[in-house]
This record gives sequence, C-alpha cells and structure tokens, in this order.
Amino acid sequence: MNSKEQKVIISTFEKEVCEGLTAFPKYLSSKYFYDEVGDGLFQQIMALPEYYLTRAEYEIFEKHKLAITQSFDANKEGFDLIELGAGDGKKTKVLLKELLNQDYDFVYKPIDISENAVDGLINNLNHEMPKVTVEGQIGEYFEVLDRLKHISDRKKVIMVLGSNIGNLLHPRAIQFLKKLCNAMNPGDLVFMGFDQKKHPQKVLDAYNDKSGVTAAFNKNILTRINKELNGNFDLNKFMHWETYDPENGTARSYLISTEKQTVDIDDLSLEVHFEVWESIHTEISQKYDDDIVKWLAEESGLEIVKSFSDSNNDYKDYLLKKAK
Repeated sequence: MNSKEQKVIISTFEKEVCEGLTAFPKYLSSKYFYDEVGDGLFQQIMALPEYYLTRAEYEIFEKHKLAITQSFDANKEGFDLIELGAGDGKKTKVLLKELLNQDYDFVYKPIDISENAVDGLINNLNHEMPKVTVEGQIGEYFEVLDRLKHISDRKKVIMVLGSNIGNLLHPRAIQFLKKLCNAMNPGDLVFMGFDQKKHPQKVLDAYNDKSGVTAAFNKNILTRINKELNGNFDLNKFMHWETYDPENGTARSYLISTEKQTVDIDDLSLEVHFEVWESIHTEISQKYDDDIVKWLAEESGLEIVKSFSDSNNDYKDYLLKKAK
C-alpha cells in the first residue's frame, strides 16, 4: 500500500478506513455496514430462515415478557429503558407493549449509530404506540456510555440485544462491560443477549446464507467507501467468506480479493494494493455458554441475576447487576 499526498483526516469513518486498509492484515469495522442500504439489508437478514438469532430472542420476549418486565422494575418506581443498538426495535416492541399494559412508568431511550434507524424507530413508535415516551440518541456505544450517568437520575435498565456483544472479542467485551458497569448506579440493571454455542454448521449458515444477502451486507462497507470517500472498489472482485471455530466460539467474516488489484480512495489520497486472495476482516460474531458469560460478568464487576432462554436453548438473555 502506498499513500498519495496526505490530507487531513476529519471523520471517524475516514480515520478508521485509512487505519484498517493500511494495516496488515487488512480490516474494516462491521459498524460501518449500517446506513440506509445496510439497515435494509439487515432487515432482510433477520427474516432469513438461516438467521435464527432474531427469532430466538423474539420467542424469549413473547414467552417471558411478564417476568422480564417485572424484573426491570419490581416495585414500579419508574425507570429509563436505554437500548444500545436499537435498530428497528421489532423485538423491543414486545416489551414496550407489556410495560404499557402493566402501567409501568418508563421512558424509552433507543441509541444507535445509524441516524436512519433511530429516526425510523421514533417515527414508527409515535405512530404505533403514541403513549410511549421516546427520546432517541445517535452515537457509538463507547461514546454514549460516557454520557449514560448524566442522562437521568432515575433507575436505568440498559438493554443490549441481538447478541451485539458478540461483535467484540473477550478482552474488548470485558472493556465494554466494565464501562457499562462504571456508568451504572446501584440498582441499575443490564439486560443483554448472548448467542449460545451450538452445532457449528448452524452458526456458519446464519452468517453465510445461500441467497447472498449477508454477502451484500458485508460488501456494503465497500459501497459506502465508494460513495462517501470517492473510492473505486469493484464489488464483483471481492467474495464474502465465513469461518467458525467451535473451540473458541468465534465466527469471522471476510471480504476476499479474487485477483491482484489496486483500489483508489480519492478523499483519503490513498492507493490500496491487494494480492490475489488477500482478505479484509470485517466482523466477528462470538458464541457463548453460561460459564463464559459468568466469567465475563465477574471480570467486569457484574453478576448474573437471572437468564431467559428460547425453547431450543440457542440463545439467552441475561439480567445483570453491579456486584457487591
């Protein structure tokens, strides 16, 4: 990789694209899959027969909604429901309806990196559930976590659904959970989804569907570079590849160059050289069991209060509190 004349890098997107594509091996962050197009592709992924995660968590909410909402605020003293990575809120709506039905005093605060997702969710909820008070925020988890303590004096229930924690390897997951713990006051809770270890083929299929939607989702990061940074990636010259290691429970996604090529990114004054079969690592999706979740919690100053599982034990939502 050779860089052309340097320019000042302003945005986080520019900075991280430059860092990732000049590293060896190359990498890009999966958080940049998401824009209006990426959000739509992920909606399609969640509806795929191979993608069990959304259905499993949705089943948990439908099956345990009363117990879950009661565990949030047993004495009905009022709380803020803060969701990190809210997306379209489809699953969350099950809990919001139950909270309304049981007459809880709460404010829903969805937070997402995608402005499109937050705006769409707020508009949708204003139409579907006008009685729910919604205060959306746009930002990255680690940025938002620093502000959490100042959002409200009320009790906080912080939700991280969809096994979003799985996008972090264990050291960064512990870092994330520690920051989450530091942002909590006594009595605050975390409600977090963890995809469970299972048959390796089922995991692989979930991230490498036959219809190619997941491949298009991964390639959307190249489309964004082309569109937003004046790049000239030829998406037909990259293939999506998925691996899963059942020993450590890590699924990894890659975009692989199918030929020797050079890509120009004009806004970064950057030339990126690829050898044939060279990869760009785009995403990890970590899988867990009870022992791993307990260890992560203990390392982060948290402890498990209870957990809720789907009928196949494919997926679990854990309720966590600050350890004494």
